[in-house]
Amino acid sequence: MKLPHPIYTEKTECQDCYKCLRQCPVKAIKIIDGNAEIIPERCILCGHCVETCPVEAKKIRDDLALLDHILSSSNKTFASIAPSFVSEFSEVHYSELIRALKEIGFDEVSETALGAQEVSVHIGNRLDVVEKQIIKISSACPTIVRYICKYKPQYISFLSTLYSPLMAHAKLLRQDFGEDIKIVFIGPCVSKKQEVADNPDLVDAAITFSELKKYFDRKNVRLKKGVCLEEFRFVPEMAEAGSLYPIDGGMIAGIKANCSLKDPLYMALTGIDQIKKSINDLENFKTDKSIFLELLACSGGCINGPGTTRHISTVEKRFQVVSNRDYKPENRPGKPRINISTSYQNQPIVDEYFSDIETAEILRSVGKYHQSDELNCGGCGYDTCRDFAAAMLAGKAEKTMCVSYTKQLAQKKANALMKTMPSGVVIVNADLKIVDCNRNFATLFGEETVMIYEANPGMEGAALEKIVSYYPLFKNILESGNELIDKEIAYNNAVHNISLFNIEKHHVIGCIIQDITVPSIQKSVIIKKTRNVIEKNLTTVQKIAYLLGENASETEVILSSILKSFDHGAKDE
Repeated sequence: MKLPHPIYTEKTECQDCYKCLRQCPVKAIKIIDGNAEIIPERCILCGHCVETCPVEAKKIRDDLALLDHILSSSNKTFASIAPSFVSEFSEVHYSELIRALKEIGFDEVSETALGAQEVSVHIGNRLDVVEKQIIKISSACPTIVRYICKYKPQYISFLSTLYSPLMAHAKLLRQDFGEDIKIVFIGPCVSKKQEVADNPDLVDAAITFSELKKYFDRKNVRLKKGVCLEEFRFVPEMAEAGSLYPIDGGMIAGIKANCSLKDPLYMALTGIDQIKKSINDLENFKTDKSIFLELLACSGGCINGPGTTRHISTVEKRFQVVSNRDYKPENRPGKPRINISTSYQNQPIVDEYFSDIETAEILRSVGKYHQSDELNCGGCGYDTCRDFAAAMLAGKAEKTMCVSYTKQLAQKKANALMKTMPSGVVIVNADLKIVDCNRNFATLFGEETVMIYEANPGMEGAALEKIVSYYPLFKNILESGNELIDKEIAYNNAVHNISLFNIEKHHVIGCIIQDITVPSIQKSVIIKKTRNVIEKNLTTVQKIAYLLGENASETEVILSSILKSFDHGAKDE
């Protein structure tokens, strides 16, 4: 059964913020009609988008229906539980967790860390025999493997040609308990879902810790704190050094215990963004030492994977992992039990090339005519305006993602609206300084004000109190936060109808002003008031219709005729 991509977008919840695109280390997201959609072939399944989405519109695929199907089969079913379970379920003894897993239907529970130990043995043995001056990158993290295969194919030769701990564990379990068993991985990693899909002969399903807790709730299974049950144990045995794999340096500790060669330089790096920077241009790096790189995509290691639910400090999680077992890794050198060799194929992402002419044309469409217009602010999610232009040309981005373009467009629309409005419009800040106004506002206050407007369109910074005699009304609105709608004020030989409203409460207000002594304005005011009379009259009629009878319809006809006569008169003028 082919399952959909492990990460998807709940479109009804996606809200044009582009945060997932900004956080995506490989820009594996396209924007269509304002919605951010995953591009599966580009995605490395790090889960950053899921963790950073402010409205939780990015989701991890729920595989609990598949789990139900597996647990209901006649085959013996094993849970392969990731070593980071000790920080996810730190409040209960591991035996209580095993009991709960058996209660929901698993026959046996085993630690993925046993596979990690097998990986350590293989790498330790290989490092003993390799020549110097080589670089090896761990293949334990499927997200790192996907990143290298897709975005750094020149590093394929550096990858350790070994299965991940999960796949190694699956091979161990099938060797010990039979090929017909069912295996379900439980852990913090969303990338494991795709790794399982790529290796269906080894593992049958992968669920996150979050999904497991949901399943416990669904089955009404409760974990009891402080309970140690001797009869519930991991099979075939408890892991030792492999239990350190979910923290940075944990894999290296296991390798050192199985490697007599002391020359290799070991480095542990976590966090995909940090790793991208750290291994950049690695193919040109020359050294006289062998280097082993332990790379984990999640910052701090698997203990902080996107499938975890406990958001405590990394220090506390790390402490829980380190202090979980009492063992001496140096006593665990060994020989490989099974063959876990594999190979990884290049799946390079090739970005489409666009000419400078095409790029320049797209940039002009968002108001960027010169290099100085390219702000490279990153608001769209791309590092540079040219990256954004390339994304638009590739059909992955939209004009409205550009913050400066959207702002300019909104400003142009607002300016056009203000200019075409027959009324005077002014916007004022808390200091009673004009932020913007239209020409009709200036006209209302005489020739001198019009001259100021001509010299400084919009009159930005002009003092309102020197222009408008009833400026205290503006001050009252700014201080109170209330609004003043439809008030008439005598001004010289005119009557101004004003409406004051908040734009940003206590900070910025707007005002629409009409001189209702102007004949055309008088008619529009009468029309407006007539409409109000009709509306109020009809409301009254509905309440006391049985008393008014035919008088109601006669009143409406009379008022409507007045309204129409003024409407026609206004049009004729």
